[in-house]
Amino acid sequence: MRTVGVEEELLLVDPESGDPRAMSAAVLARAAAQDTGEQVFEKELHEQMVEFATHPQADMGDLRAEIVRCRREAARHASGLGCAVAALATSPLPVSPSVGVNARYRWMAEQYDITSRQLVCGCHVHVCVESDEEGVAVVDRLRPWLSVLSALSANSPFWQGRDTGYSSYRSRVWQQWPSAGPTEAFGSAEGYHRRVAEMVATGVILDEAMVYFDARLSERYPTVEIRVADVCLHADTAVLVALLARGLVETSAREWRAGAAPAEPSVSLLRLAGWRAARWGLTGRLLHPAVMRPAPAEEVVGALLEHVGAALADSGDLERAREGCERLLRRGNGAQVQRDLMERTGSLRDVVTGCVRHTQE
Repeated sequence: MRTVGVEEELLLVDPESGDPRAMSAAVLARAAAQDTGEQVFEKELHEQMVEFATHPQADMGDLRAEIVRCRREAARHASGLGCAVAALATSPLPVSPSVGVNARYRWMAEQYDITSRQLVCGCHVHVCVESDEEGVAVVDRLRPWLSVLSALSANSPFWQGRDTGYSSYRSRVWQQWPSAGPTEAFGSAEGYHRRVAEMVATGVILDEAMVYFDARLSERYPTVEIRVADVCLHADTAVLVALLARGLVETSAREWRAGAAPAEPSVSLLRLAGWRAARWGLTGRLLHPAVMRPAPAEEVVGALLEHVGAALADSGDLERAREGCERLLRRGNGAQVQRDLMERTGSLRDVVTGCVRHTQE
């Protein structure tokens, strides 16, 4: 069974005001001093956020337990310094992000104007593959379905103190990076690596790690890394995204081994599918990946489950996936929960403090 790992970026906030706080260096130092085992927390581009990475897990119950544990540990270290963590993909309240001090981040700040305003938190899912050739075959074949993961995870309706009208505004901000977004099919590992080398050679990006494709070969691990999801408000949603991602990778690998050619929607259509997912999340019509025409979100989520159903059944995850999708469609994703909090309280501060509680549930 393929193993799965999850990276989550969490927002550091003031527990009273809800304002983001530039405390990542202090939180990481506290974690390093107090945790005697392997360090799971990492610094990110902006000082108002902290990242953790789980170990590769084959069992989804084990993955959930590790995500919950890491969130609680992050909250404990933050609390010891007078702040809190929230699984929010953007800050509902106004913020002026501050960039970390290492040389890489300083280069990025000098190169790209967007670093001074782009404080966003994502969820990246790593699924193991046997080789680069299999990995690229997977990347080529799962492209049409990634927008559905974006819709399920959408958790960023507010930006700089206002409702954007989007469910995942993070994904729209993220598109400002020059290498971000959907890709054409690469055809082979050679074609993939040639394209990446060509991009690095332009000097626009620093290295391979700055190739921010929606799905890519990890430069650190033998995995396909799927990068379209907002950080999810609830741990159960993160697990759902991870198990669907594993289902997509396994289904795509089986299609490749069977000699099935990948679907070939254009990058233009994939961008439109991503836009609809970002705009409406689970509350409107998405582009159905099989035909690239509008359909109700519930129907599109059902199509994803059907597409990966055999792989999920073989891993024992099918019922968990069905229940998770039904619960998410009934309760709403993070964007809907945030808007419900805003409607009830009328306060973005209360939205943030409410999401601090949701992060730990």
